[in-house]
Amino acid sequence: MTHDPKRLREIMADAAPPELELAFRPMFGGIMAYAEGKAFASLSDVGMAVKAKGPLMVEFLAVEGAQPLRYKPGAPPSKSYVTVPDAMLDDRDALRDWLVRAAAAL
Repeated sequence: MTHDPKRLREIMADAAPPELELAFRPMFGGIMAYAEGKAFASLSDVGMAVKAKGPLMVEFLAVEGAQPLRYKPGAPPSKSYVTVPDAMLDDRDALRDWLVRAAAAL
């Protein structure tokens, strides 16, 4: 499924708690999201991907539909970004949980 980065930005902004300071900047045809001034998520035609490392990445990858970020088929998987499952984009509570946890781990 191809995603619209601008729509993903709207979804993220809607799901994020008000106390999470988000900023967005265009990057390589997509949008990079920043939480509290730190790179935090990639919004691109392949979907929304949040930064996660170590145990958090393992936990996120265990969720059905989550996978390491790959901008193109056959490209090496990201070692620090996990794509948000498409089904979670419609579940604002679950998405909010991921956003809060990923931002806290920065």
